Amino acid sequence: MHTIRTLGVIPARLASTRLPRKVLREIAGKPMLAWVYEAARACPELDDIVVATDADEIVCLCKENHWPVELTSPALPSGTDRVHAVAQLRDAEIYVNIQGDEPLLNPGHITALLAPFAQSHVDVTTLRVLCTPENITNPNAVKVVTALDGRALYFSRATIPYDRDATGIADYWKHIGLYAYRRAALNRFAALAPSHLELTERLEQLRLLENGFNLHVAPTELDTIGVDTLEDLCHVERILIARA
Repeated sequence: MHTIRTLGVIPARLASTRLPRKVLREIAGKPMLAWVYEAARACPELDDIVVATDADEIVCLCKENHWPVELTSPALPSGTDRVHAVAQLRDAEIYVNIQGDEPLLNPGHITALLAPFAQSHVDVTTLRVLCTPENITNPNAVKVVTALDGRALYFSRATIPYDRDATGIADYWKHIGLYAYRRAALNRFAALAPSHLELTERLEQLRLLENGFNLHVAPTELDTIGVDTLEDLCHVERILIARA
C-alpha cells in the first residue's frame, strides 16, 4: 500500500441509539454527513478522507456524491474500532477520527488537532474548548484537565477541577471528541480491552490514559455541538441557517 501522511476517517453508523439514522437526517438542506464531509474536505492538512460505515444506505449516499467509502462490520463497538478497520485497508502515518455527528466541524479543528504531531513523543491528540457556564456542571459535556504542556491528565463527566474554596479562578475545559492517532498507537489501542475508568465514566479516552499513551489535548476557540438528540439537530440547523 502507498503510505500517505494523514487520512481523515468519518465513522458513520446508521443505527444510533438516541437519534436513529441521524447521519442521514437533513440539516439546512443536506444530510448531516454532507456537512461533516465538506468541512473535512476543506482542511488542507488532510491528504485524503474516507467514510467508514456499517450500512449499505450510507454507502449509496457516498457513491452518489463521489465520496470515498469503506463498508465495515456492524459488530464493531465504536467509531475508533471502525477507524482501525479502515487502517487495515488504507495506509497512513496519522489517522484522524472525525465524528459523523459533528455538523459544526470546522477545518480549523483538524488543523489544531494535527499540530502537536510536530512533537515525536505525541501518540494521540484531541481537542478542548473553554466551557460555557451552563456546561460546567453538565455531565454530558465532558471536562478535561491537562498538564502545562497540554498532556491530558484526566477526563470526567464531573466538574473538574473542583474549586474547593470557591475562588472563581478555575478554568473549565470541555472536551471535543475528535482524535488523531499515529498508526502504531491506533493499532495498540484497538488491541486493548476496555479499562476500569473507561467503564466507570463511559469515556473511551480514559483507556488511553490508563494504558500510558501520550495524549495531547490541543486548545481551540471553536466549539461544536455533537448531535445526539432531535433537540441538538434543531439547534444546529438554526446555527447553520444563520450562517448562510
